[in-house]
Amino acid sequence: MNMGYFLEAMHEQALIEQILAKNPYAERYGLTLSREDAGLLAVERGRILRQERRVEVGQGIMPQIIEVFCDSAYISQDNYVDSLVRLEEIFFAYKNETMDELTDGELLSFMKEQFETVCGGDMEYLEGTCLELFAQAVRAGYQGHQATQGRGVFGELDIVTRWDRALYLEALEQLF
Repeated sequence: MNMGYFLEAMHEQALIEQILAKNPYAERYGLTLSREDAGLLAVERGRILRQERRVEVGQGIMPQIIEVFCDSAYISQDNYVDSLVRLEEIFFAYKNETMDELTDGELLSFMKEQFETVCGGDMEYLEGTCLELFAQAVRAGYQGHQATQGRGVFGELDIVTRWDRALYLEALEQLF
């Protein structure tokens, strides 16, 4: 047996167990993963790491992604596995885009906050707008995220004009 294959299989099995260990926490939010789901996530992890030319040492990021996102208003049992795979793809793409200037916790905090608020659960908006703006700022030397662990910083970077309820009501009042 090829030693590299053996080590990879052992690491994959350990990751499956780490993922399944998050089930009791995620079950509080109506989410659970089967052993088959966990196996799929472990296989996808390998694909994503190869695609992004990354290496993970020790515990993978997936258990942290599960912990951070399982209480999301936009993730249900029906889209749980697909959402986790997509979030891991986005995570590693933006670890690269930010040149590893962010800790895993900072990136996950930023991703979760934007996913739940500005993005309204839209993965494409998270990746293509929120994280793209954030990565550009980080590459340009922005460090405002460090004091807050990535929370509450998007307003400083956001260039998109957003709908403002109070302003809308005021304009509506002036019309009538």
